[in-house]
Amino acid sequence: QVQLVESGGGLVQAGGSLRLSCAASARTYSILVMGWFRQAPGKEREFVAAINWRAGSTYFGSSVKDRFTISRDNAQNTVYLQMNSLKPEDTAVYYCAAQSLYYTGDYYSRTAYDSWGQGTQVTVSS
Repeated sequence: QVQLVESGGGLVQAGGSLRLSCAASARTYSILVMGWFRQAPGKEREFVAAINWRAGSTYFGSSVKDRFTISRDNAQNTVYLQMNSLKPEDTAVYYCAAQSLYYTGDYYSRTAYDSWGQGTQVTVSS
């Protein structure tokens, strides 16, 4: 499996911005899709964004579309999540995930991803 390490979380005021990074290591040649999910206390893990590693096509959850962007640096094996116009409801632990075993064509389901990072906390104060 691919090893993933997130960074960039923290505390920010509503309306502010943060950029999360996720560095991949081990078997990076096998990466097909990288994505971000988030989980708030008492809630299920929610799809945020994903990027096709080779084509660069991007996909977003409805609650973050037009506020968040996802990008990649293939040479650095890193994916970024730029979060703008943050809201208190964006508060959650953000997880990086990768699809590497085989291409499912599904960007939105947790079960489509076979590798996960440990998560990074994002807190948005009102």
